Amino acid sequence: MIRSLHEQPELSEKFMASLLTRNLDLEEDLCDQLFNHSEKRLARALLKLARLREQGFVPDANIPALSHEILAEMVGTTENSS
Repeated sequence: MIRSLHEQPELSEKFMASLLTRNLDLEEDLCDQLFNHSEKRLARALLKLARLREQGFVPDANIPALSHEILAEMVGTTENSS
């Protein structure tokens, strides 16, 4: 991978952009967890999921239905808390 990154500038740029995007997402998620109520975190998670579907990042993939339990895990709360 290191050799490919050195030899292929286009791959290197895309990889670095992906890393930076992922880092920003993690920072946003951490701030979200620290400063927002569970309802706002849930709304943000649902919007992010909707954007993934709209932008077609994985066009042929089936996005499975999400249970309340999975959504609760995504927003850092339990199924019954608010």
